[in-house]
Amino acid sequence: MLQKMRSKKGFTLIELLIVVAIIGILAAVAIPQFSTYRTKGYNSNATSDLRNLRTTLEAVQADRQAYP
Repeated sequence: MLQKMRSKKGFTLIELLIVVAIIGILAAVAIPQFSTYRTKGYNSNATSDLRNLRTTLEAVQADRQAYP
């Protein structure tokens, strides 16, 4: 009978529940970090756009001796 139990392939319900719990814990840790990185990315993008605007305005001022 022991050999019949060992010859069956597959996962038990306990093993599957443990894996689902581990994935849930990892997701709970990763999702807030992802949103933080996303916010930092948006802020960096906005800062870069403002620098580009400043550079463009300075170039116009150098050419025309006045800001638009």
